[in-house]
Amino acid sequence: MKIYEELQARGLIAQVTDEKEIRELVNNGKATFYIGFDPTADSLHVGHFMALCLMKRLQMAGNKPVVLLGGGTGMIGDPSGRTDMRTMMTPEIIQHNIECFKKQMARFIDFGEDKAIMVNNADWLLELNYIEMLREVGVHFSVNNMLRAECYKQRLEKGLSFFELNYMIMQSYDFYYLFKNYGCNMQFGGDDQWSNMLGGTELIRRKLGKDAYAMTITLLLNSEGNKMGKTAKGAVWLDADKTSPFEFYQYWRNVNDADVLKCIRMLTFLPLEQINEMDKWEGSQLNDAKEILAFELTKLIHGEEEAKNAQNASHALFVSGTDDSNMPSTEIKEELLVDGVINVLDLMVECGITKSKSEARRVVQQGGVLIDDVKVDSIDQNITKEQLKTGVKIRKGKKTYHKAFIN
Repeated sequence: MKIYEELQARGLIAQVTDEKEIRELVNNGKATFYIGFDPTADSLHVGHFMALCLMKRLQMAGNKPVVLLGGGTGMIGDPSGRTDMRTMMTPEIIQHNIECFKKQMARFIDFGEDKAIMVNNADWLLELNYIEMLREVGVHFSVNNMLRAECYKQRLEKGLSFFELNYMIMQSYDFYYLFKNYGCNMQFGGDDQWSNMLGGTELIRRKLGKDAYAMTITLLLNSEGNKMGKTAKGAVWLDADKTSPFEFYQYWRNVNDADVLKCIRMLTFLPLEQINEMDKWEGSQLNDAKEILAFELTKLIHGEEEAKNAQNASHALFVSGTDDSNMPSTEIKEELLVDGVINVLDLMVECGITKSKSEARRVVQQGGVLIDDVKVDSIDQNITKEQLKTGVKIRKGKKTYHKAFIN
């Protein structure tokens, strides 16, 4: 099976333009394609995972990835899927985040021997003259069409700023620039980026003529991974200092039964023949599938040794309940205590077990929280400093474990 057909079989392709030409380019290793990553945090997260895996698959088939770091577009922020405007970052924070991204991407993409390109759109976007940009690029965009785009719909409900409206033009210009200067003939992105991507393809054809060769493909992103990858407390990061290999393993080990085989198909590099056999699995076999998923993805991100350690720790904790050495933990600052105690709801929020006190209250009232294996019966229960000095094990439901301590 050739690579384009494999991408289809894995459920990775949602929409394309010029399918015949795209198939030929990709299958013959002639695609120079880009995916953009705005540096909104100091680590990549699982929402980026599918794009990185796709780049690796295509590079293995002989195609050349162009990793576009959004040092310029990050100055504005992508409004796609947002109901409010992103917080503006300083140039220093953006540059720091870019450096973090570079280190993590090197695990997936081979940048040796002209096999891949890494660029930063700040190098051209920040140098643009505003009037020239309006005349050369803005004239090709219809505001009416832009406002109908999916990426702006949610923002229109609360008010879309002119600041954000420019994002589509900037992203479209990226493709035009990469096409002219790097021979980039294809772009990939999530399904929420379709309008922006079509804008880039159309800009190339308007500026350079209908024969200009530029095409788009969007990915069918895993919605669960995208949701968990958001930059919020409790997010699942690819940086081991932010999400430990054990936490990363447990995230994938706990996916829904209905999602596990879809995730194996989309995200792992297991042969399709093996995955097709697993499609027949049901009942307790789905737990085996989840372990395979968790191990394979943890190995991809953190290496085989860490994946084995995470798997062994998971078995020790959830089967025997004895080994908590790899359990996620949070050091509680002493100033958070009042009269030597901290309320259980505050402790859960501080540890990231719940996102809010109202959520913590609901879980406690439903009987779903245990402290050192004893059910918490009251939302007024407090944890003492003495308990925290020896370490307190918090359990939410059957799958979420956390340790809290004071040094």
